[in-house]
Amino acid sequence: MDKQKQDELKKEAATKAAMMVERDSVLGVGTGSTVAFFIDALGKRKEEENFSLKHIVTTSNRSKKQLESLGFKVDELSDIDQADLTVDGADRVDNELNGIKGGGGALTLEKNVAINSKKIIWIVDESKLVDRLGDFPLPVEVLPISCEQNFRRFQEEGLKPQWRLDENGNRYVTHYGNYIIDLAIDPIPVPHALADYLDHTVGVVEHGLFLDMCDEVIIAHSNGEIEEKKR
Repeated sequence: MDKQKQDELKKEAATKAAMMVERDSVLGVGTGSTVAFFIDALGKRKEEENFSLKHIVTTSNRSKKQLESLGFKVDELSDIDQADLTVDGADRVDNELNGIKGGGGALTLEKNVAINSKKIIWIVDESKLVDRLGDFPLPVEVLPISCEQNFRRFQEEGLKPQWRLDENGNRYVTHYGNYIIDLAIDPIPVPHALADYLDHTVGVVEHGLFLDMCDEVIIAHSNGEIEEKKR
């Protein structure tokens, strides 16, 4: 699938999601190329319908700047109790609506916003669908102080770790000053067991397995169909 066609699909799914956001609600907004289309669609509603929101929180500075450029006021997660809805993208989604996220490096804030939301919707094109989670490196955010030990431990466990690098070839640094180790496991045999292992590994800040969290996925198919899958 070429990029132009993929972008068209992303825009269709994002527009559908934008129409599902209730006026004067508290909205969580994710990050990524599909979410950028979602934000544009929110801006169009603001312009055409005088659409407003009580609060908006985001998972990245990129989304924050885009929202502010459209006239929305963006708050911090600490300013709200809970989001009514969070709309985000996903790097991979399986048949049970479990996902891998964090390809853009914002997994820690993404999961914090998600866990503090009443409802979660992911918007994707059909290329993100998989039968079993895998087909995409699993990001693990780690503390610099113990990252070398984490890397070696992941190697010993057969998790195929790789340092995430920036455009200059240096270790990628997250918003919180940590590093990311990508695990090249494909497929992930038992996602819940891996999540439990990572949750109990000292030095791991967060990982990109988003399990039993998403309520609905909006999928744009290349045949023009917009599919809604609910948990």
